[in-house]
Amino acid sequence: MNSHIEQEHPDYTAKAAMWRKYRHLYAGGEEFRKNAGEYLVRRHKESMDVYSERLTRVFYENYLGSIVDWYTATLVRKEPVLEFTTNSDPARDFFVDFVQNCDMRGTTLAQFYKEQITEALVCGKSYIVIDFPRTEAPITTRAQEDETGRSRAYLMSYTADEVINWSVDARGEYEWVVIRTSCLKQDSVRSFGWKKETRWIYYDREHFEIYEYRESASDQQIVLVDQGRHGFAGIHRVPVFEVKISEGLWLTNKAALLQLEHFNKSNALGWALTMGLFAMPVIYSEKEWNQIVGESYYYQLGPQDRLGWMEPEGKVYEIAARNLDRLKDEIYRVSYLMQQAGNGSGTQQSGLSKQWDFSVTQEILRAYGDVMKDSLRNVLHAVALARQDEIRIDVSGLDEFDIADFSSEATDAQNLLSLGIDSPTLKKQIFKRVALKYLCDTRQDIKNRIAEEIEANTKE
Repeated sequence: MNSHIEQEHPDYTAKAAMWRKYRHLYAGGEEFRKNAGEYLVRRHKESMDVYSERLTRVFYENYLGSIVDWYTATLVRKEPVLEFTTNSDPARDFFVDFVQNCDMRGTTLAQFYKEQITEALVCGKSYIVIDFPRTEAPITTRAQEDETGRSRAYLMSYTADEVINWSVDARGEYEWVVIRTSCLKQDSVRSFGWKKETRWIYYDREHFEIYEYRESASDQQIVLVDQGRHGFAGIHRVPVFEVKISEGLWLTNKAALLQLEHFNKSNALGWALTMGLFAMPVIYSEKEWNQIVGESYYYQLGPQDRLGWMEPEGKVYEIAARNLDRLKDEIYRVSYLMQQAGNGSGTQQSGLSKQWDFSVTQEILRAYGDVMKDSLRNVLHAVALARQDEIRIDVSGLDEFDIADFSSEATDAQNLLSLGIDSPTLKKQIFKRVALKYLCDTRQDIKNRIAEEIEANTKE
């Protein structure tokens, strides 16, 4: 066994169970129900039969998943504005194609990053690997690289719990990284049964190694199946990039405990209400009783015995319902979305208060936009360096999220131009910003052509 490749970073080991829990909370539905036994608290001295019945009736109100999806959908509703400035037509053509198909599977760069941000909001971070196709034939010129597709960079995504080990230098850059992936695989349609395939991919600053778990009737081992120099060896860099959300912006980490508390209390209340629908007989007799007279349970008391329940002034259900509303509001509050809580408590907000809440949400969206833009710049610049392209890449946008914002931005641009500032460069930048924002969903080659025409035709 190659035990060295199986080693896990202490930080990974400490967070693996947390990531699993956060994924269940985000996914909800059947995925959560199958694992509900990990999260539904068993009451003190509760019989296993009753607990098992509660598990069969479990339900989950998934506020957290909706909040994360709302943020990612709102963030990329308008794609980031990408500008590529170069005198090299092949370089420009490559990046235009790369934006429309960044993973060689037809995924646009904006859609790819939507998935990365979703993963980061759930687990705090996600990972991107930049790779290049490998060919057996020797390559001696750039023209051969382009012709054989060797220079066609593409992206691969990995989740937080797939990057199991790593080391960084004094500047915080990766020295090496180990990625572990698993999937079910069937050799062919004629073979029977599925088997779990586990792979380890090792990257350092120049080389990669791929290991696979092999199991036979007499042995189990991890074997090296491929190795070589990767596409970033020329710039002496590990081709792994982290998309990381700060602790304060990590939504799932802020709301997970509240969501679990809401889950347990809502299920307890639901169970109590359900049981209250079934009358439970009470037999006042000292004789042995073995007849079935109710749905399932019964109490037997002596003629002088008494049975009662302790609860706060007979209003425990009402208190529980109010507490559930408060927990729901708190989930939205820590996620900076109080305006979406629905005012279940009945509290009315003033117009100014609503405006303030929404302005806070806007600032959080801008912060997520900054994370996405920074990562885009790093990845695109790294691709350009690895390909040795002479190109300037600018990433902007992702700072306004209201549908009505374009009209106000156009007005602001017009007011700025009316000041008569004698700067052709300022005029070009204003025209490009407004035009590219309005045409954010247009193909990248059209955007590039518009930017070039503005550069060429705006008078100095």
